[in-house]
Amino acid sequence: MGRTLRLWVVACACFTAAAPAFAQQPSPAGRIKVVSGDAVIVRGGSTVPVQNGVAVYQSDSLRTGKDGRVGVTLSDDTQVSIGPGSEVRLDSFVYDPGRGQLALVLKFIRGTAAYVSGQIAKLAPDAVRLETPAAIVGVRGTTLGIEVTSD
Repeated sequence: MGRTLRLWVVACACFTAAAPAFAQQPSPAGRIKVVSGDAVIVRGGSTVPVQNGVAVYQSDSLRTGKDGRVGVTLSDDTQVSIGPGSEVRLDSFVYDPGRGQLALVLKFIRGTAAYVSGQIAKLAPDAVRLETPAAIVGVRGTTLGIEVTSD
């Protein structure tokens, strides 16, 4: 086998071996649209600074400091705005209407937030759940404000 052919075979083997890793990359659930003040995304135990356009993934938590505010739009057009001193975790997000796979679970841990329903709530209202430490809210296509305080 000539040297060029050997290099070609090795390159193809490397690409083939790497293809499953690329295929398993999670799709973003949404993107940061507005940010001001101190805010971070907690992802896999590390923090990512929040900036306009940064991707948000399932299992991410958004945390704001005393002067922080964040607005995120999810892929189904759900909008969540988070006020100062707040934390919200995107526990679950699946938006594949072609396959009938829809799910959204947001956990409001502390602080204030506003929620505006997107397509998941319109297509499958039972697939949306908003959780706080004291309650679980089922959504039927709505806009609402949430405040979570600790005793």
